[in-house]
Amino acid sequence: MENNPVLVEVERSGFVESWHRGAAVGIAASGTVAVRTGEPTEPIFPRSANKPMQAVAMLRCGLDLDDELLALAAGSHSGEDFHVEGAEKILAGAGLVAGDLRCPESWPIDPQAQQAVARSGGGPSRVRMNCSGKHAAMLATCVSAGWPIDSYLDPGHPLQVAVRDVIEELAGAPVTAVGVDGCGAPLFAVPTVGVARAFRALVLAGRGTPERRVADAMRTHPQWTSGTRREERQLMEAVPGLLVKCGAEGVDAFAFADGRAGAVKIDDGAMRARTPVTVALLRALGLDAAGLDELAVVEVRGGDGVVGAVRPVPGVFTPGGSRSPV
Repeated sequence: MENNPVLVEVERSGFVESWHRGAAVGIAASGTVAVRTGEPTEPIFPRSANKPMQAVAMLRCGLDLDDELLALAAGSHSGEDFHVEGAEKILAGAGLVAGDLRCPESWPIDPQAQQAVARSGGGPSRVRMNCSGKHAAMLATCVSAGWPIDSYLDPGHPLQVAVRDVIEELAGAPVTAVGVDGCGAPLFAVPTVGVARAFRALVLAGRGTPERRVADAMRTHPQWTSGTRREERQLMEAVPGLLVKCGAEGVDAFAFADGRAGAVKIDDGAMRARTPVTVALLRALGLDAAGLDELAVVEVRGGDGVVGAVRPVPGVFTPGGSRSPV
């Protein structure tokens, strides 16, 4: 990935002090690649951008969830109280409890939720971990299918084999590496362009299919896929019909109702860089809305004021590609 171009620059007080390289790809409604920069055919770990595909696999294996609980199963929640209640509801429906989860204990990732937990005398817990909705759904799937729950995170478990098959099918590419995600679940590597193709497949599937059920649940309940104060919710509310999911280490993926789709991977894993690139990619594909303006840049603060911004480099998605620092 050393040949990937600079996608984002960090400017402070008129001085560019940092850059973030990466790869990005945008797919037109026709299914052809419309814009690209860097090497989107190189494999990456999509991290939590895999979650919608994992949810599709769970539905195919017998999971019975819809609406906000399905959105929670396909999301990375903020650890707010309603997220916790949702995860516990999924578990209870399968006759399980929070102690059956195998994701690590964690504080909520939402600062306000974290402070509320601390003020109440609480601490890190498995159910507050951002992947607890997915893990609860994985356990519920195992109960429904009659599979063992103690080994549900083993890559050879029937559920994880099904997940891998679905990811390869929707991405149109083979898994080239298997790792362990931050939550302990198996992690499957596919190209950045494969992630974009997978999201495109979700929105174009027929109504009532597992793929479309996941896409519709996420788009209808974006606060359940992320949180009340997260960028993913803001993006989906700014552009009705847009499906967006981020992943750790600088990954973003999206798809629009007509099949336009894209994916971003920031080489150094900087999460601050992904949303500005995603907004630039959306605009390059012809998607725009007033609500995107505040997400197009990330403020850089100095003292009590704003002194700069994290923004895409000029012309990042124009012919000729993006530039590198001299």
